[in-house]
Amino acid sequence: MMKKILLLLIFLILINSCLAATIHGTVYDEGLDVVKDSIVEVDSTPVQRQVAKDGTYRFTLPEGSYTLTIKYDGQATEEEIMIEKDGDYVLDLFLFPSFEEEDELMAETGDIIIEDEYFKETNKTLFAITSLIIVLIIAVVIFYFLKKEKPEIKVGIEDVLEDDEAKKYLEFIKKQGGRVTQKDIRKNFPMSEAKISLVITELEHKGKVEKIKKGRSNIIILKK
Repeated sequence: MMKKILLLLIFLILINSCLAATIHGTVYDEGLDVVKDSIVEVDSTPVQRQVAKDGTYRFTLPEGSYTLTIKYDGQATEEEIMIEKDGDYVLDLFLFPSFEEEDELMAETGDIIIEDEYFKETNKTLFAITSLIIVLIIAVVIFYFLKKEKPEIKVGIEDVLEDDEAKKYLEFIKKQGGRVTQKDIRKNFPMSEAKISLVITELEHKGKVEKIKKGRSNIIILKK
């Protein structure tokens, strides 16, 4: 019984090794020069690690997803690989500078915070300017529509006075001896100053009266 179990385990190991894939390649830097003595690591179980003395590496891995990590003199890079079947695969790796130290230095000196605050202040300024422009546009639109809804009413002289009304004004002036102030006309005819001025202007236009300026008032004289 024990021999059968050992034979089964050996058989399973042989099957697993037959299904494994070989991953190998060369490590290059950003100038496409071969990098020697870099450390190549794969997160298999257990983790495999090699020193690529001549710039090449080789791993035997079963099916699965892995991450290859290459480190050399402050440079580092990672490469994701997926093995779906057994075989021989060539995967060249390229090293790029690591910016971790620079990021830490910037964080210590506060450069990142200063830059962040700068953009915050810039955004506030842009928001204030944009809001002001929007308010001005709204004000102009409201003013335009208010002005459009209330058109100016132009009253002509001929629209102010009818013949019967003209007789009333002329009779009043005649009763005052043919001479009266504009102020007295307004007292007798309860209308606005503007309406009285239009009435007198129309009577003057028709040749019925004459208007003479005296101080702050006008003297209205009836023509014969």
